[in-house]
Amino acid sequence: MLAAENSQPARRDTERRLPPWFRRAVVFVLVAVAVYQAAVWAFLNLRAFLGLLFLAWLFAISIEPVVERLSRLGLRRGAATGLVLLGLVLLIAAFVAVFGALLVDQLAALVAALPDVVGDVVDEANRRFGTDLAQDEIIASLNLTPERLQDLAGQLAPGVLGVVTSVLGVVFQFFTFLLFGYYMSAQAPALRDTVSRRFPPRQQRVIATVWRIAVEKTGGYVLSRAVLAVIAAVVTGVALLVLGVPFWLPLAIWTGVVSQFIPTIGTYLAIALPALVALAGDPLDALWVVIVGTVYQQVENYLLAPRVTARTVSIHPAVAFGAVIVGAALFGPLGALVSIPVVAAIEAVIDTYGHRYELVDTPAESSDAEAERP
Repeated sequence: MLAAENSQPARRDTERRLPPWFRRAVVFVLVAVAVYQAAVWAFLNLRAFLGLLFLAWLFAISIEPVVERLSRLGLRRGAATGLVLLGLVLLIAAFVAVFGALLVDQLAALVAALPDVVGDVVDEANRRFGTDLAQDEIIASLNLTPERLQDLAGQLAPGVLGVVTSVLGVVFQFFTFLLFGYYMSAQAPALRDTVSRRFPPRQQRVIATVWRIAVEKTGGYVLSRAVLAVIAAVVTGVALLVLGVPFWLPLAIWTGVVSQFIPTIGTYLAIALPALVALAGDPLDALWVVIVGTVYQQVENYLLAPRVTARTVSIHPAVAFGAVIVGAALFGPLGALVSIPVVAAIEAVIDTYGHRYELVDTPAESSDAEAERP
């Protein structure tokens, strides 16, 4: 009991020796750690929902040019947004009605046939180039094991209960996406005004400028890439269908999406898979696939892309490729798709508010110029 009585004065002396700022700092650190842990937990559990919101925002600013033009014709903004969404839903419904079953069947068949395709390509390479590549090792390195393929095929062509569950999940996410996209587009001016009212007049001008740049450049970039992806998919699909290459529909969609939304190496990845599938059947067809892809790429680079992307921001290929890698590492495939629009908006804002200075001659350059004078 005497020891307990002696410990209380010692504790009071220790508390007196601790300065108040130290106790406040300890409390601040503990609160910061708790807030960080709560934020990480919320982000991990809401990552899919936040990704859906971000995609809805990209969709809203992508249809902004069409909505704005309809608004200028006299339609209310809500009606204009609803008309655009109705047109897109009808187009998607028409595509699913015409090609939905064919796409699922060909995609499931393509997944099941991948080991045979790889094996045929390896045999052709061994025969023509005298190599000694092992089929089993290459198939195993590509993770094309029977268990993995069976799992993928089950996901693409599930049973009756799985079909109902998958369809309901897709429909729910689709209508959730459309709902948020509609409100973000129809209420865009009101949302911008609500955000601007939180800041003084000088910052309001900055917010309005940044908002306009994000809508024009980022939305224009996404819309232009989508248009070019559709054109590339149609051209590739027609070429594969004429050549008689199997699985032409999923391969065409693959080519359109990968060639436009993966920078630098996307063109080569896009044409490589259809060429490999064609090579497994007839090497001459593979050559024609590569020729068609190369010719179309030149036509797109010099004729289509300059017209479609005239009003969008230009991104350096290295920056775009790095953004895709970072986005995929942080958020997976969704991050890879949305990383370039985000970088496009940031680069446009920097170009608007950043200041550039003229380069001055360095001493080395001045001495070299004097040495070249006669």
